[in-house]
Amino acid sequence: MLLMKKDMGGAANVIGLADALARLGRTRDISLRVLLPIVENAISGNAFRPGDILTSRKGQTVEVNNTDAEGRLILADALAYGDEESPDLLISMATLTGAARVALGPDLPPFFCDDDGVARIIHRAGQNAADPLWRLPFWEPYESMIEPQIADLDNAPSGGFAGAITAALFLRRFTGNARHYAHFDIYGWQPAAAPGRPKGGAAQGIRALLEALPDILK
Repeated sequence: MLLMKKDMGGAANVIGLADALARLGRTRDISLRVLLPIVENAISGNAFRPGDILTSRKGQTVEVNNTDAEGRLILADALAYGDEESPDLLISMATLTGAARVALGPDLPPFFCDDDGVARIIHRAGQNAADPLWRLPFWEPYESMIEPQIADLDNAPSGGFAGAITAALFLRRFTGNARHYAHFDIYGWQPAAAPGRPKGGAAQGIRALLEALPDILK
């Protein structure tokens, strides 16, 4: 539980990216909107329970299969809200799944993007900026894994297979109007001190996106 403070890593990274864009004067060239879905995560009389059915901002219903997969529920509503403006680029960043850490470890965050051209730009920018990222697929054959029998969506399918992919597919269901959508499943934490990298909160994907955005939005 003491390490759970890192679960705000996605929000911290987004704020860091917005701050960097502002300091570099990039916000003169783009219309930037930052959405941070922030809630208290504690047991209470109105906390949700396994088996609950929640109605999202987009109107899709979600069956709660795992109460620990709460972050994607608030992120889904933020994505739906941002998607309503049909932006050229919609980005989500979150410390979302342990499956991503198991697959790639703490140093290499996966990202998901349907557009091959945009994905190549992001991957190349990560290499150039020494901010490594690795693309994982929105693997559509797994869509059925996030569709329960009762609601429209399941917040965390049982079985444990492809956890990072099914989480990304879940979030993608709340987009659709944006021209491009990219999701980053970051760890946002340096487990042990290393040269130039103190233990604690870590920026991931920010330098890559700073380099990639001009090419994506041109």
